[in-house]
Amino acid sequence: MIIKNKFYGVSSGRLLGLGLLLGVLLAGRVAGDAVEVIELGSNWSLSNQNSSFTRLLNLTLPSGIYSAFPGLLPNVLDGYNDVNLRWMAYDNWTYINEFKFDVEHYKRVRSFNLTFHGVDTVAEIRLNHQLLGRTDNMFVRYSYDVTRLLEQENVLEVEITSPVWAALARARALSAAERSVPPDCPPERYHGECHVNMLRKMQASFAWDWGPAVPSMGLWKSVHLEMYEVALLRDVDVDISRNETHWNMHISCYLDALAKENFNAQIVFYAVELLNRTVVIDTPVSYLSPVIVFDQAVPIAQVVPWWPNGHGDQKLYPLHFTLNAWLGSSGPELRAKTKSQKSLRVGFRTLELIERPAPDGRGNTFLFRVNGLEIFMKGSNYIPSHILPENQTSESVGYLLESAKEAHMNMIRVWGGGVYESDYFYDKADSLGLLIWQDMMFACAMYPTTPEFLASVNEEVRQNAKRLSHHASIAIFAANNENEAALVQNWYHTLADLDRFKAEYRQLYLGNVVHELKIVSHSGRPEPLVSSPSNGKASEKDNYISENPQDEHNGDVHFYDYFKDAWDPNTYPRPRFASEYGIQSLPGAYAWERSKGVGIELTELMGHRQHHPLAMVPITTQVFQHFPLPLPEDKDYNQALIYFSQLSHAMATKVETELYRSLRDTDHNTMGALYWQLNDVWVAPSWSGIDFYGNWKLLHYWARDFLAQIAIVALFDKPTGSLEISLVCDEPKVDTTHLSVIANIHLWSQLMPRQSRNWTATLRPNGVQYDKVIPIKDWLQGEFNEHNSYFEFQLRRDQNLISRTYFFPSSIASAVGIADPELEFDISSKTCVDTTSGKRNSISITITVKRPAVFVYLELQMAYRYKLSENGYMQTTPVHVVHATIESSSCIRIWRKANVKIWTVNQFML
Repeated sequence: MIIKNKFYGVSSGRLLGLGLLLGVLLAGRVAGDAVEVIELGSNWSLSNQNSSFTRLLNLTLPSGIYSAFPGLLPNVLDGYNDVNLRWMAYDNWTYINEFKFDVEHYKRVRSFNLTFHGVDTVAEIRLNHQLLGRTDNMFVRYSYDVTRLLEQENVLEVEITSPVWAALARARALSAAERSVPPDCPPERYHGECHVNMLRKMQASFAWDWGPAVPSMGLWKSVHLEMYEVALLRDVDVDISRNETHWNMHISCYLDALAKENFNAQIVFYAVELLNRTVVIDTPVSYLSPVIVFDQAVPIAQVVPWWPNGHGDQKLYPLHFTLNAWLGSSGPELRAKTKSQKSLRVGFRTLELIERPAPDGRGNTFLFRVNGLEIFMKGSNYIPSHILPENQTSESVGYLLESAKEAHMNMIRVWGGGVYESDYFYDKADSLGLLIWQDMMFACAMYPTTPEFLASVNEEVRQNAKRLSHHASIAIFAANNENEAALVQNWYHTLADLDRFKAEYRQLYLGNVVHELKIVSHSGRPEPLVSSPSNGKASEKDNYISENPQDEHNGDVHFYDYFKDAWDPNTYPRPRFASEYGIQSLPGAYAWERSKGVGIELTELMGHRQHHPLAMVPITTQVFQHFPLPLPEDKDYNQALIYFSQLSHAMATKVETELYRSLRDTDHNTMGALYWQLNDVWVAPSWSGIDFYGNWKLLHYWARDFLAQIAIVALFDKPTGSLEISLVCDEPKVDTTHLSVIANIHLWSQLMPRQSRNWTATLRPNGVQYDKVIPIKDWLQGEFNEHNSYFEFQLRRDQNLISRTYFFPSSIASAVGIADPELEFDISSKTCVDTTSGKRNSISITITVKRPAVFVYLELQMAYRYKLSENGYMQTTPVHVVHATIESSSCIRIWRKANVKIWTVNQFML
């Protein structure tokens, strides 16, 4: 039902209202009572079909089979337990909740609804031995009318089928119908399970190149018994747009209704920071389409706009909605449960995806314009915070997103092989100014197009789009991850039946996923992308299956090359927008100690958890090009591999990201860089910048510098033998006075710069200042050559350092003059303060050297999450202080030097 709002109270002439009408409506609001919701969150039991576990009692939700047995079974993420505990995924499991219900007390309630907000995944649900229904989609909310089934004593059963066997059964059925969809199984190195694309389940749960196969099963979200008269308010979407004088909120209130007849409803809308009157909407509602739609305008002068991180404030306005819904014309009865509520916060912003003819005359741009400002999108790709969906906590999610903000990111891509994240995730992104590129949950596979599968997908997209769309952080939806590329590039041997796979691709994504997304489309958000990577709007002429979805002149690209020199900018493409790129590294040594277990050999465990089809070759190839990696039989090989892999990872990502940022104002007009990946789901070789325990790897420390709002970039162009110095500025307004660049030439053998030059500089607001081109041979003269020297560039305002970068003319392994720095350190300034989650300990680590220490790497040998003020830095002064903050449950009273380990490249050069 689409209606205009009524703004009751004295206001402008176009608004209805006045005393008598207002009095009647206010009186009408008194009737009715609140919808009641009972959370069935405790007193669950769990057992498996083979009876090796019989009625594990007193479980609370969320719950899953791998997390339900602490103390009884080992942690699935330790040692080889991803394989050792696989038997759990091959069994069927049953959750049971026995609960009492006061039937007499609630005898006047008309409707009882049992709602499961997340069942993982294929299950049969029974109440008092009566079948309620079957689930097959972990991303869908399932609701059942239990009005005639509730008793004084109730038994609720959720019997979950092994996802491994369920997937196999569906694959066999498709094969029998000659409609198989590849891939059947992941590569052997994944130690994974087959046919995950048969299920609407977190695709990564059957293994990925960065994660284990942990085929989860359980109740990963809450279960509610909802009691109401006719309907309840389930979701509210607010589509915000702007004209010359006003912001407009196009509001859609989505109701869940058990009634099989039309009913009456009243929406009371409060926006205390925006409106000085309450908005009241009275309307009949069709039970076939229970939605109430209205508009509310707000003068521009009353609104502070929402901006992405680094570009302004993230002002969010609270909105509150109360629904009163009843049957008949006489209004709700006094105690009838007719009132439900929904509160949310919205940000006022415009956001456009600009795809205009590109400056180089080839293809289109691909850039985001927010509130009229073209913004370079910089950030990372987000995978689930835990491989077990029930363990994806608000605390861990908040920490990861705050870490992204600390690194100056303004966009996060929620990757399509995980889950639609929690409400908390998007609320947090709103408050931090992190725009979200939201994939729908389809990744790296072909998918079925049976009627049952498509119906499930449609409901999945509808529910999640309605839930997420009001968030200021949601920038764009994409229907899948890499499936167009997989199809046309024959990743899974689709060429043999290409016409069928093309037709099914278009049926699934154009006819269903994108179709449903457009129903909940926003004027303040671009049209959905069909895939990533894709050619953007240029794909339309190919009906969204392009011959080359990785065309760097259109849309977005994913780029990976593990064998060319990742420190060389010429290795990389010149795209319009890079939405995935990166190389691998290993987590820190202590993370491995925490995870590997007793008696397990580290080298073998690393090999087991390295899922890349080429094993460690991509890592060692990059390391060998620049660092003195010992032989595998040497005792310090594993530590060297860990350390050098993180340095290679950080430097490669730095160079590639800086290249993309520097191309912003060239004819290439690159306007986005989202590296793969932000976080990890276990301790393993991966592309992540933050390890499984929340500790930053070198990449994330360095990202804090190379993604800074103002950064100096020095990129080497091999064909000309020149260094190209660029000054990148993401700030739309910036002081350009008193700026200078300091260029220091260092000798590897001496502390302090050997030679310095400086020149006056300026910045280009929201752009790139192409500052200087330096032929290297002109500076490597006299006592300096490419092996004994390196360059440091600083951008300063007066004496204040703004940004710093380095250039190394030769590989570090071939450098001449690196010697033992005679490094010593002391721990001081020990403090401990209370936080909302425990204690925060702070220490200062004073490091002294007698010669340059190359890429000083610190690691705390403690089972706590910590952050350092910097890591992987070049120490060219005798004394340097690194500050650390450590989160713990109690204050750490005694600090020993054994708690800190420090590595330098020097120790591997001697």
